[in-house]
Amino acid sequence: MSRPGTSADRAGPDRTLGLNGLVRTKVASAAAHAGTWRWWAQVAGVYVAARIVSACIFMAAALHQGVNPWFPAEPDYWNFINIWDARWYGEVLRNGYPSQLPVDESGNVQENAWAFYGLFPMLGRALSAMTGLDPALALTFIAMASGLGAALVVYCLFRQKTGHRTAMWAVVFFSTFPVAAVLQVPYAESLNLLLLASALLLVMQRRYLWAMPVVILMCLSRPTGVPFAAMVCGLLAYRLWLRNRAAAPGSPAAQHSGRDLAALAGLAAVSGLSALIWPAIAWAVTGDPAAYTNTETVWRGHDLVPFKPWFDTGIQLFGPVLGVLAPFVFVAVFGLAMTSPPVVALGAELRLWCVCYMGYLLVFLHPQTSTFRMLLPLFPLALGAALLSRSRAYRGTVVTMFVLLQIVWIVWLWAWAELPGGGDYPP
Repeated sequence: MSRPGTSADRAGPDRTLGLNGLVRTKVASAAAHAGTWRWWAQVAGVYVAARIVSACIFMAAALHQGVNPWFPAEPDYWNFINIWDARWYGEVLRNGYPSQLPVDESGNVQENAWAFYGLFPMLGRALSAMTGLDPALALTFIAMASGLGAALVVYCLFRQKTGHRTAMWAVVFFSTFPVAAVLQVPYAESLNLLLLASALLLVMQRRYLWAMPVVILMCLSRPTGVPFAAMVCGLLAYRLWLRNRAAAPGSPAAQHSGRDLAALAGLAAVSGLSALIWPAIAWAVTGDPAAYTNTETVWRGHDLVPFKPWFDTGIQLFGPVLGVLAPFVFVAVFGLAMTSPPVVALGAELRLWCVCYMGYLLVFLHPQTSTFRMLLPLFPLALGAALLSRSRAYRGTVVTMFVLLQIVWIVWLWAWAELPGGGDYPP
């Protein structure tokens, strides 16, 4: 037997170090090889890898899923991702929307399908009819394909403001965000993000006429039409201010800008009208002008009062004094973030979108556990996070924390665990 300190004793650690070095070399070689791929292949590779990680988290959580309202304990992956709102979309796909709002004995509107916009289930119905796919599988396929398309468009959007490497890191942040797992389940978020990113890209390229049909479809996928219309109106005001400063009336520059401004004004009008399409459809079918808003407020348990739910939630979480201050602190922190150099680098369009969308949430949203999912349209901030530092340690830490928080989101909110008073927090 060799004594400690001999060459035989040192061989184990040396071999270990050699193996670790070999692994690092292989990983570096694979990364270098992937760096030679076309941009779309790199983006697709990142996004698919992120979704595989999410699928593993879903499957691990499903192994611990107990009794629930939908299926036996320990479901398979496909059953596990087809719960919560996915069931509502499946109901719409199979049976459509009710012509009369369901009410209780007191005449109060009950939960119903009008809260779920029609484009996503309509596409699922079309795909199911053409291919014979099960409706749930058709919706899942559309969600996954839309998520991949969104990642590709998001990269193109980010490339308007930065180089390839930073844009790729921003796509990594987008793909691994703590609630990004929802992009592979039968929810409309992935379709909405695809259309939203496409509309923002067209606006940044000043292709306002091309953006109009995209915005109409976006407004039929999820309720993002109001903040988008506010963003376009704000951008129009900003462009008018720049035009008045930059060129005298009648000059060639002013005339060219005038054509852009006319198209932008048209987009503002289309966006505003499109935001009303879904409530108008609900009114036309049910005969109730407030069909959509009455349905939406069912889940919050009271009528819509702008801003008030944020103060109510603040008081519930932090007490009567700090709870009243909490929304103001939140707004101040968000305002500071919007004025930070990495976010300023996003440009007027993306910053204005983030401000308008957050303003929309503050006015209309009832903050709850679903709020985390509703932060996805703030995806331009992923580029701000990537611009904050070029350090590999920083960027790697962000991705690691995002994946860990994704585990928390799936185990805490997606998996069903009945509360003492019944029900569970929605994801």
